[in-house]
Amino acid sequence: MSVLECNGLCKRFGRAEALDRVSFSIEPGHIVGLLGPNGSGKTTLIKLANGLLTPSEGTVTVCGKAPGKETRAAVSYLPERTAIPTWMSTAQLLEFYRDFYPDFRMEAAREMLDHLDIRPGQRIKQMSKGTREKVQLIMVMSRAAQLYLLDEPIGGVDPATRDYILSTIIGNYNPDAAVVISTHLIADVEKVLDEVLFLNRGQLMLQAGVDQIREEKGMSVDALFREVFKC
Repeated sequence: MSVLECNGLCKRFGRAEALDRVSFSIEPGHIVGLLGPNGSGKTTLIKLANGLLTPSEGTVTVCGKAPGKETRAAVSYLPERTAIPTWMSTAQLLEFYRDFYPDFRMEAAREMLDHLDIRPGQRIKQMSKGTREKVQLIMVMSRAAQLYLLDEPIGGVDPATRDYILSTIIGNYNPDAAVVISTHLIADVEKVLDEVLFLNRGQLMLQAGVDQIREEKGMSVDALFREVFKC
């Protein structure tokens, strides 16, 4: 069964068509890049899969079910902006996630936080922006979810932090799950991707394996993206 599947998916905001008849499926064990220019519909698609928006037409399913109460237990979502409570300490945040998510892996989270030398008593508001983003990602990746939806997980952080974030994603997701990474920093994430989805103006232009692109096109995903979306 596909972890995430869309069939004829449309989303309109007034007269604006954010997604236009998008159809694809993502299988377990795949890390997928959701790629496209700003305004192409990436965040809208992620919010639909997470049940934060409802389709105008068509369907989106997670593990065979429409997004809702049942699928929330299967989805671990990283929003584009930091959304963890800044008044909490690291220890309080860990307890909060453990209470809220039955699949939260406390030991995995503690191990990653120790690696960053983040103390249990340190408050989120005392952390730098980059550290907050790392902490939020650790919380998201410490769940044993079936679908991880990561909206711009490396946007606005330095190259060393990007490398840490990507290694965290690779090393901590459930191998029977799927990971969707929305980003415009393609060269940075290409090394971890199994396949890509190209979106433009709400339409799906391409779904292909990364190795397939290299073999058939003789170029990297980043180079193909620049060619497809050149001004």
